[in-house]
Amino acid sequence: FFSLSLQAKMSRPVQARRLEGIDKNIWVEFVKLAATYSTVNLGQGFPDFPPPAFLKEALLRALSEENHMLHQYTRAFGHPPLVKILAQFFGKLLGRDLDPTTNVMVTVGAYQALFCCFQAFIEEGDEVIIIEPFFDCYEPMVKMAGGTPVFVPLRPKAPKDGKLMSSADWQLDPTELASKFSERTKALVLNSPNNPLGKVFSRGELELIADLCVKHDVLCISDEVYEWLVYDGKEHIRIASLQGMWDRTVIIGSAGKTFSVTGWKVGWTVGPNRLLQHLRTVHQNSVYHCATVAQDVVAQGFQRELELYGKPDSYFIQLSKELQQKRDRLVQSLDAVGMKPIIPEGTYFLVADISEFKSDVPDVPDSEEPYDSRFAKWMVKNKGLAAIPLSAFYGEAHKNHYNHFIRFCFAKEEATLKAANDILQNWKREKTSP
Repeated sequence: FFSLSLQAKMSRPVQARRLEGIDKNIWVEFVKLAATYSTVNLGQGFPDFPPPAFLKEALLRALSEENHMLHQYTRAFGHPPLVKILAQFFGKLLGRDLDPTTNVMVTVGAYQALFCCFQAFIEEGDEVIIIEPFFDCYEPMVKMAGGTPVFVPLRPKAPKDGKLMSSADWQLDPTELASKFSERTKALVLNSPNNPLGKVFSRGELELIADLCVKHDVLCISDEVYEWLVYDGKEHIRIASLQGMWDRTVIIGSAGKTFSVTGWKVGWTVGPNRLLQHLRTVHQNSVYHCATVAQDVVAQGFQRELELYGKPDSYFIQLSKELQQKRDRLVQSLDAVGMKPIIPEGTYFLVADISEFKSDVPDVPDSEEPYDSRFAKWMVKNKGLAAIPLSAFYGEAHKNHYNHFIRFCFAKEEATLKAANDILQNWKREKTSP
């Protein structure tokens, strides 16, 4: 019996080849560090303030009413009330008639929407253009589908007159972008407003991308989860609304960012049926179905927002105003202590230059770990303040070019931002005291 049990141990490799090299994840590492050491977590991108009262009330109603079918399966590709209102809402924004059953699909957060896109469209030999810095899951998801990521960086231009840099100062080089397209290019991933930088792509920049996508017959996977979180009167322009782009674009959205409920994991895709039919195939053979009650409540949230569209009472308008104030508060805190913030035009995030603080964490020559990663780990362990290194949002070739920045999340309660400011002020005092 003993010898049989020894023989029963597996010796063959069990890991699928598609998982090779993508097992590390920045969030697993930094979430654990933050939980262990931080007193203030400005790392992960979720609000620590409550969602809007109307949404919580709708959830309570959904749970207490007699409609017990909200606790059962609904339509696999989206709860009928939710796809109906999303088709109405995005039809209005895009100026098109959308069919709820063929032009909209509900997913388990925007994350699963991205996964469906890469699995549905990308295969061995395909190239996918990714603009850096990028939300970190794009690269492993492309590789898992068998594709090759091709990176093109936003390049910062120093502002004049010693002003603080804005995310608008980070721009694509048109020649460099054009050089990345080839006959192997299957798709481009666009994220506007961009996480981690907070950049809102201008109409001119989007037209440049759109022209290249049309010229090379390339798909666009447009991650627009922060579409309502734009500041300083900026406008979020949907690339699918530009000439020639509807037919080749999948728009991705998220109730988590739209209604401050990241734990509900309700996302969606909007696009032409010729693209979404393939997403439905991946969806039905992976998760199959998303939580019915959460979809029902999100549908009620959108119904309210459609009625209040463009009015001061709209949650979308109120939230962006509130977050703009929080952004300005964190910009002030960081600037006052010598961390140079890059003012974001949108999202939950701002990136800050830590060059002035390099004396706190000495360089390690020939270290494989980027400097900002070591700095962020040191900061959470020694100062109790959690942030994310910007190098985590770059491909291997550019990790060390942008390794003196860290990303902070300002979608936090006043008390959290005040506690972060206190840490920064104490740190500054320690640095300047003899």
